[in-house]
Amino acid sequence: MSDSDGKGRLTVLKTYKLYVGGKFPRSESGRVYEVTDAKSRWLANAPRSSRKDARDAVVAARKAFGGWSGATAYNRGQVLYRIAEMLEGRADQFVREVADAEGLSRAKAAAVVEASIDRLVWYAGWTDKIAQVVGGANPVAGPYFNLSSPEPTGVVAVLAPQQSSLLGLVSVVAPVVATGNTAVVVASETRPLPALSLSEVLATSDVPGGVVNVLSGRTAEIAAPLAAHQDVNGIDLTGAGGDAALAKDLEVAAADNLKRVLRPSGQGGPAADDWTQDPGTRRMTAFLETKTVWHPTGALGVSGGSY
Repeated sequence: MSDSDGKGRLTVLKTYKLYVGGKFPRSESGRVYEVTDAKSRWLANAPRSSRKDARDAVVAARKAFGGWSGATAYNRGQVLYRIAEMLEGRADQFVREVADAEGLSRAKAAAVVEASIDRLVWYAGWTDKIAQVVGGANPVAGPYFNLSSPEPTGVVAVLAPQQSSLLGLVSVVAPVVATGNTAVVVASETRPLPALSLSEVLATSDVPGGVVNVLSGRTAEIAAPLAAHQDVNGIDLTGAGGDAALAKDLEVAAADNLKRVLRPSGQGGPAADDWTQDPGTRRMTAFLETKTVWHPTGALGVSGGSY
């Protein structure tokens, strides 16, 4: 039952839903689970995703991949910047949700939200620059051009960090979509509400439906079908970092179709992530493929050695 707001009326509590294909469905199973704050006080019931929800999210992500990967890098940057704008406009809401989820003071939660906005702007600026860093002309011994350019891997499953409900979430999702991939995101199991609210920001930020899909529930239950799914091309295991056995099982399942795997910190990956630090390019390059093109020069090719 809703609590009274002290003014003789009942507070309208928020109903949280999944975000799949640009829409807000409930879990097909009809299940929910209780989400509590840092002091074990009830906050809300979040939808508990099923394997069917995971499969639906992959279908939506694959459908969106062609258009998103084919968009210009500049356009993707504009969309990411628009997400930052919309998040800024709803900052007060997210400060409350992050404070509740992570047990932070309002001032510290506000700093987390500000850092999340800045992180989105940072990745927005990288969309049309990463190709210059990881691509280029390669020296070859012969009358050829040899050019390398990065291309997105495809559909990437992202297990969001368990403890950092917003900044960590943004830090793992933004680099995936900035480089042209589409994402199926498994929100923090114990702190999912900021992620589910972020879905509403995505839906009003020019992000095409299916580019980012957000699921909540038991991480192991959702991650298992995603790791084994033949139409998933990569998986970020960050959110499984606290469970070495789960991370190993998911990596074994991912090997079935040679998925790219980004290992959680401390398990074959870098040291524990500090989400407040400069993230560098590691998370962008983790889900990029390199395409190399050879082109002859000289008499049979392009005169003068250039296009």
